[in-house]
Amino acid sequence: MADELKRRAVHASGAGLVALYLLAAQFDLGLTWDRFQLLMGLLAAGTIALEFLRLQVGLELSLYDPLTREYEQDQFAGYGYYMVSMTAAVLFFEPRVALPAMLMLAIGDPISGTVSDDSLKFVKGPKVLVTMFVVSTLIAVPFLHERPLAVLAAAVGATVADGVKLRLGEYIVDDNLTIPIYAGLLATLVLEFGPV
Repeated sequence: MADELKRRAVHASGAGLVALYLLAAQFDLGLTWDRFQLLMGLLAAGTIALEFLRLQVGLELSLYDPLTREYEQDQFAGYGYYMVSMTAAVLFFEPRVALPAMLMLAIGDPISGTVSDDSLKFVKGPKVLVTMFVVSTLIAVPFLHERPLAVLAAAVGATVADGVKLRLGEYIVDDNLTIPIYAGLLATLVLEFGPV
């Protein structure tokens, strides 16, 4: 239980990246979107390098304890997917879409996890789905309030990614990879093609 709480805290700490960008923009500290994209790319590359060292070289660090679950010992870990998907959101979506998509992963996912029974269902229970949808909607409103349908689209994307397991053959895709991408993609589609 203590390890799970540590993982949730590490998960939520990703909100600090969004806060860093917003504070830097607010106080004109020179962290442009291009520079933020570069920073995220470097963080993702560092994470991939850590996973390579862990999986291929056998590097054991105490850092890995709060970041990995037992079933991830021999495979790319969820925190790696987390950084890759956050970076993908920053690289492929505009800030008003990417930032809430990142927060849906950093904050929404651990909150929905607290109401989950951790069963391996294909679709999570209604309580988990509603929790994720409500939290994601609240996260999206400050960024997309002028386009309410985009708010709802982002929340639906995050909820589906969190609540419905995506299986590719024998492999189940980690929701740390899909939450920001689904949220960002649906919001972008509505912004581009939906009614104003």
